[in-house]
Amino acid sequence: MEPQKPCTIIGIALMLGAMAVLPFLDVVAKTLGQQGMPILQIVWARMAFGALLTLPFTLHHGGAKAIRPDRPAYHTLRAALLIAATFLFFSALKYLPIADALAIFFVQPLILTAISPFVLNEKVGPRRWAAVAVGFAGTLIIIRPGFTELNPGTLLALGAGACLAVYFAMTRRISGSAPAMVTTFHTSLMGTLLIALPVLLLWESPTPAQWALLFLIGLIATTGHYLIVRAYDHAEASLLAPLAYTEMIMATAAGWWFFGDFPDGWTFLGTAILIACATYISVRERKKNPPPNPEAA
Repeated sequence: MEPQKPCTIIGIALMLGAMAVLPFLDVVAKTLGQQGMPILQIVWARMAFGALLTLPFTLHHGGAKAIRPDRPAYHTLRAALLIAATFLFFSALKYLPIADALAIFFVQPLILTAISPFVLNEKVGPRRWAAVAVGFAGTLIIIRPGFTELNPGTLLALGAGACLAVYFAMTRRISGSAPAMVTTFHTSLMGTLLIALPVLLLWESPTPAQWALLFLIGLIATTGHYLIVRAYDHAEASLLAPLAYTEMIMATAAGWWFFGDFPDGWTFLGTAILIACATYISVRERKKNPPPNPEAA
């Protein structure tokens, strides 16, 4: 049986599907947080059930020997960054509506662009630097420092975006060394082990319904990541990257439906600026590094 040929339309559909699914991860996390469950316990579930659900992919790829990461220290550091980003974002949801927290979190690709010359030795031209500057201005419109009282959730969401930017920078350095789902398993596994002891110290016994929600967190995260991985099998990263911002649509709808939250006009304006700048950066990247010839690929 011949492998399925890449199809751009399928890639776009898979990416849009992932962005429609992932906001429900935040809905479940916010719900558990409102029920008084420790945030670190929710993060542990994200890691532990994520590792459990990606284990079959890992075994299928390389058998039992593939379970052990080839660079444990590197994956542990990546896991620590992902734990920090997840913990900070879930904590931000205690103070902010989902859409507002996500809008501030969208600063992540701008931070990644800003640090790439120093971390990845990538060249960033003046146009992309200008886009980063304008994008940060969009972030300031959302936050509006000096005009509204600073919400703790704002700093938490910014911290989450910064941690994830460094996480993605480290991920780029090992890109292609192993299938994405296997790398995800290694990160989830190391993350589970990393926070196992702290979680035991503050563990609160979940109810059966809460266990179901904790498992749902891992299921949503794994499903969303799988759809993204499959999307990249069909289309170039520079084409798919701007589509990640469609997550804001579902996040707004989910926040309104489950919690009665709805962003104000300034948040929409700042988010639009952020999306425009990140899309421009993606387009510039696409022109700078055009996709290879399909026949050669």
